[in-house]
Amino acid sequence: MKILVADDSKAMRMIVVRTLRQAGLTGHDILEAEDGQQALTMVGTEAPDLILSDWNMPNMTGIEFLRALRGAGSETPFCFVTSEGSEEMRGLAAGAGALGVIAKPFTPEQFLEVIGTVVSA
Repeated sequence: MKILVADDSKAMRMIVVRTLRQAGLTGHDILEAEDGQQALTMVGTEAPDLILSDWNMPNMTGIEFLRALRGAGSETPFCFVTSEGSEEMRGLAAGAGALGVIAKPFTPEQFLEVIGTVVSA
């Protein structure tokens, strides 16, 4: 399985990857993108099975990325991993077709709770 992690912070991408491993989700190909625009391009070339994206990124935000994906007909499972966790944001994410929102700081258990139906160890 290919998992695309989109975040403008290299450190946060590393934390997300480490948390996936801590959740027992090993053996997957991890792809990394620095913003929504790069991630959108990678979806076309790499065909990931799951996308984990930050909300606030330069060039194209996470919600713009998700809306562009869905507008192009992509049903790739998509989850936000972000410091923003308001009810309004969760509503926007759900309305745009996201699996859910994992708010920072997060635990491996939270990852499994949200994406466990899509990915397994």
